[in-house]
Amino acid sequence: MGFEPIKILYAVISLFIIFNVGMLLNGITRKIGARVGRRHGIRFYQPYIDLVKNYALRSNISHGIMFYLGPVFRLTGGIGVYLFIPVIYGSQYFSNFSFAGDMVLVLYFIFFGTLGMALGAGESGHPYSALGIGRGLAQVTAAEIPLVIAFLGIAVQYQSLSITEIVGMQQGGIMNWTMVTNPLITVVAIIAFLGSMMRSPFDVVLAPQEIPIGPPTEFHSTFLGVLQTNRAIFPMAKTVLFVNLFFGGATNWGILILKAFILYMVSVVVGTVFPRFRVDQSIRWFYKYALILGVIALIATTFMFK
Repeated sequence: MGFEPIKILYAVISLFIIFNVGMLLNGITRKIGARVGRRHGIRFYQPYIDLVKNYALRSNISHGIMFYLGPVFRLTGGIGVYLFIPVIYGSQYFSNFSFAGDMVLVLYFIFFGTLGMALGAGESGHPYSALGIGRGLAQVTAAEIPLVIAFLGIAVQYQSLSITEIVGMQQGGIMNWTMVTNPLITVVAIIAFLGSMMRSPFDVVLAPQEIPIGPPTEFHSTFLGVLQTNRAIFPMAKTVLFVNLFFGGATNWGILILKAFILYMVSVVVGTVFPRFRVDQSIRWFYKYALILGVIALIATTFMFK
């Protein structure tokens, strides 16, 4: 894969672009949610102001080293996912550090940040931290299982664990996209995508309408800024990953941003239209519908592409 200085430079440029796209989308989606609720909402650039303000603050409160490493691990997971995804297919420099078998590494990175936040919450000293950890890990696990099944289906279909090779096999037109050649496994992946984006009806970890605690209130100053940075990068990294695996990837930045925007808006529309599940409802829904559909899709893929 190579870690030449020029590739590192282009990876940083690529990360900077996707960070700004994520920040703008955060502001736009909050504006959309406000308009649907007949409110004026924030300015679309408000996330930038909040980020600068939080990074400018310092805290004298200490909850232990692990508590403050939680946001760092969370951001590491988001950046790690993005840096091992080939962003622009066919580009020598915007392929980041992708390599054969990188799909497995990306799955590890997706779960890495969640485990880091769980370890951090365990040292917060808050009486409800154990409740939050249980809710978060149960929700993430329920969503990750159909995601892993969808990834297995992709590997079976294309006989490869390389994201670059999978994108390459989808070139030549929309009829070659996984969305068309394997719609059932794509549906499973989109369901898992909705769960991993942490929007309604699956935002049981934050539960803003239920419990006024959690990472946005427990963490503050620079540490909250780190979480806000991850909120811009991590969802966009997962969106780019799904564009590569199911929607033909992209050969230039314009196509990538357009596809990512459309896919991102799917989660926004679903989150705006549907109310939030309770914890038990969300987990039961994934195991009852997404898991069963995923197993059927994987079996069908095995017979179709053997």
